[in-house]
Amino acid sequence: MIERYSLPEMAGIWSASHKTAMWLRVELLVCEAWAREGVIPEEAIAKIRQARYNTERMQEIEQETHHDVISFLRSIQEQLGPEGRFIHLGMTSSDVLDTALAAQLKEAGVLLSTALTALIDTVAQAAVQYKYTLIVGRTHGIHAEPTTFGLKLALWVDELRRGQQRLAAALEQVTVGKISGAVGTHATIPPQIEEFVCEEMGLGVAPVSSQIVQRDRHAHFITTLALLGSSLEKMAQEIRHLQRTELSEAFEPFAAGQQGSSAMPHKRNPELCERICGLARVLRGFSVTAMENVALWHERDISHSSAERIILPDACTLLHYMLHTFTTVVNGLEVDEQRMQANLNMTGGLVFSQRILLALIDKGVGRQEAYRMVQRNAKKVWSMASTGAIAGPAFLETLSNDAQVTEYLSRKELAELTNTDYYLTYIDTAFKRLEL
Repeated sequence: MIERYSLPEMAGIWSASHKTAMWLRVELLVCEAWAREGVIPEEAIAKIRQARYNTERMQEIEQETHHDVISFLRSIQEQLGPEGRFIHLGMTSSDVLDTALAAQLKEAGVLLSTALTALIDTVAQAAVQYKYTLIVGRTHGIHAEPTTFGLKLALWVDELRRGQQRLAAALEQVTVGKISGAVGTHATIPPQIEEFVCEEMGLGVAPVSSQIVQRDRHAHFITTLALLGSSLEKMAQEIRHLQRTELSEAFEPFAAGQQGSSAMPHKRNPELCERICGLARVLRGFSVTAMENVALWHERDISHSSAERIILPDACTLLHYMLHTFTTVVNGLEVDEQRMQANLNMTGGLVFSQRILLALIDKGVGRQEAYRMVQRNAKKVWSMASTGAIAGPAFLETLSNDAQVTEYLSRKELAELTNTDYYLTYIDTAFKRLEL
């Protein structure tokens, strides 16, 4: 992943040096397990424990072999001498690669889980802060009924918590190792070696494997990251909409010296949220590749390997960056509650149409007849909007001048139906369910 979208701690996990260090750890643990079985003599294991790889020598050998694991092994064996014969005993390359990869994924999972928890906490605090802050709800992009900004954020908390659960499940499935030999039979390396190594590395054991850990596990993991990215995109897109000039209800943070446009000094663009939306598209692309990697030939081919060198590090790195970025956005979110109230009122009370409909039904009017009565008056108010003439409670005035409506509802009753407190009645319910 390019440096622009990488944070140092995640980049370190996926660095070439850390990957190779993980390979060495797997190899040394296998040797320890063989020593426990009495296969490697004590004097040999003592020397093997000091084994190191040589990066420059690895690169030289790979020019000849075109095989990174062989190059890694030879660089170790050359330094060890006779004891080098015990390195990689009974193993195949994927025993090293897949087990080390699982360890890297576990480390990456810790960072992702920590960042996700921090985001959830941040969104939850904002949800409580704006629990009763009225905002117009929009469906199809059109004003619907009053809701609260806090409830909108509480919805995000619930979704992020689901993502948290999915991430935990995906990590449990993908963080398994295998030391089962060339086609998974354990013929050249007994199961107890595998169990020892995985336990020492804090990994689960794949109950059965071919030459590799099966890639449905990795596809599940990547699609989980992509789904989390899609959730972040949804939330970032909402802020982008709320920041539009026509709405101006909520704004991502904008630093003192920040500039939004090279041409127009007045611009304050939601560039962080736009960045999250763009990167979510990349994550979703990775999920397709991960699913393509599931179907390999027989006990294994290598078609998944090249793709995974890109998608696994980059998916983890991107989501980690996106989580931190969106936490920054929510932490610094600027909310204009007065503008939210003004926008709620801009249609002259049309947002109360359902409440009036229900009141007419309660008075004994048939639903379709009541609907026509309310819609007829709503259309009059919409026609005012085209001329910019909506002012104050236009809908209330229009309804109050409709004899068919006032036959059932007095002006006082109509006015009472436009009290926004009505829409706050059950707001606490969601927060209690979420334990916020």
